[in-house]
Amino acid sequence: MLKTLRSAANQKVIVRLLEDSLRTHAPAYSVAIAAMLVVAAMTGASAWVMRDVTNGFVVSRDPSNIYMIGAAVAAIFIIKGMASYVEALSLSRAGNAIVAERQRKVYDRMLEHGIEFYHSFSSSDLITRLTKSAQAARRVVEIMVTSLVRDLCSLVALLAVMIVQQPYLSLIALVFGPGAIYGVNRLRKRVRRMVEKEYLSAARIVHVLQETVFGVRIVKSFNLEGTMRNQMHEAVADVQRRANSITRIEAATSPIMETLAGLAIAGVIITSGYLVLEKGQTPGETMAFITALLLAYEPAKRLARTRVSLEAALVGVRMMFEIADRPLKLAEAPDARPLSAGPGEIRFENVGFSYRDGVPVFQDLDLIFPAGRMTALVGVSGSGKSTVMNLVMRLYDPDRGRVLVDGQDIRQATVHSLREKIAYVSQDTFLFDGTVMHNIRMGRQDASDEDVIAAARAANAHDFIMRMPCGYQTHIGENGLALSGGQRQRLSIARAMLRNAQILLLDEATSALDAESESLFRDALEHLKEGRTTIVIAHRLSTVAQADNIIVMADGQVAEQGPHADLVAMRAGGYRRLYDFQLLP
Repeated sequence: MLKTLRSAANQKVIVRLLEDSLRTHAPAYSVAIAAMLVVAAMTGASAWVMRDVTNGFVVSRDPSNIYMIGAAVAAIFIIKGMASYVEALSLSRAGNAIVAERQRKVYDRMLEHGIEFYHSFSSSDLITRLTKSAQAARRVVEIMVTSLVRDLCSLVALLAVMIVQQPYLSLIALVFGPGAIYGVNRLRKRVRRMVEKEYLSAARIVHVLQETVFGVRIVKSFNLEGTMRNQMHEAVADVQRRANSITRIEAATSPIMETLAGLAIAGVIITSGYLVLEKGQTPGETMAFITALLLAYEPAKRLARTRVSLEAALVGVRMMFEIADRPLKLAEAPDARPLSAGPGEIRFENVGFSYRDGVPVFQDLDLIFPAGRMTALVGVSGSGKSTVMNLVMRLYDPDRGRVLVDGQDIRQATVHSLREKIAYVSQDTFLFDGTVMHNIRMGRQDASDEDVIAAARAANAHDFIMRMPCGYQTHIGENGLALSGGQRQRLSIARAMLRNAQILLLDEATSALDAESESLFRDALEHLKEGRTTIVIAHRLSTVAQADNIIVMADGQVAEQGPHADLVAMRAGGYRRLYDFQLLP
């Protein structure tokens, strides 16, 4: 164990975790440590008292001493039992608190990251880190506390009894210690590699399950059940194999310790028998020594196995700290202020941006979205339309240049105040697991039921909602799996309408609507856009034509802009070409 602690990387992780956890949960761990010290003292006392028990029976034969010794033995074990109960209860409460606290911290840190972070980690990987790593943190703290306090102190107390009672016999018992340390150290190095692979396999199980749930229509329609079944069975088998390997490695400490302990005890028994029978020593000291030696075996075995268990648990803690220590690329400025009140004008000034190094999306882009007006962005796929919205919402920061809202650089504004000004509808509609009412109200959580219903009516969603089994209280399942694509999109639109924000971003908001629903949505949009800065990405002419200004994007630049009629009149223009080829149907 000491070598594990001396590893620079391990030491840093352990010290960091202990400083945080022990400081936060000091009362519970203080009680647990005090109880462990009592347990250790009573363990040593139970071995020591065997001298008096043996001598009382064999040497003095005094009945009064026997009663006193019996009472002492009973008191020792009663106190030890009560202390063990307090220890277990305190450790459990502190451990549960650590798991909850670590999960909250990791999740909060994940929320602070921008979109780039979620592109770097798969959702299955994040789920595994959030769940298993928190349990690993608890395990490390418990290992350190129980090993360094209960087991180590118990072992020290028992060794003291052994040395005081029979110093020469103690040397025989201790000579086998280096062999145990060497054997366990070989196992420790193997278990770390196996645990890392087990984490990856566990994440693979979550990944396959997510693909099955969210892609169930594709899985069913393409008869992919067999393929998904094979992937899941393979992932489960990998976890099973690696878990068995870890168990086998951890269990291998037992035969090592049992063999060495058996040799040590056998040598002690032979030597002690010689001392009692041939040298005339009283049997009490020898009995106390043997008892201490036998009692020392269990804490010594736990301490030996601690090295293997600690290496396994530290893998999860490192993965947890990897999330916690990852730098924020969209950190809020230290002196950030709420966005000042204004009409909602959005301006891009010399904006350069790339998702990957060396592949620019924008170079020196200048754009103006007038306050209270509707602007449509059109262009072929990859021209930068959605990136404009991503930058407005500050899901990414530009590499150079500025994005301004009412003249204020949004990097100098609080993220909360910026997002409060924005309502967003994406073509990739996402709904939360809950009721219809809950999902629409996520747009403005203090909205009344009447406000929610009004927003649903404006989005042409009220009628189909009322046909559902429980109306607005109908549970729609994970990501609205119980709904059609058009129904999910109308709920998303209702959520944005309820928000009543100053800036409205619609990214293919009508892509899943039928012609009648789209017509009703256009009527609602006429009212919704009044007094709001509205940016629309759409491929349907009926929606684009409503805009006060249309910006045609090409290769990350503004190719042309103007109202619909003016752009259609430019027969050689890009907008007219899109129009003629019915890319705006």
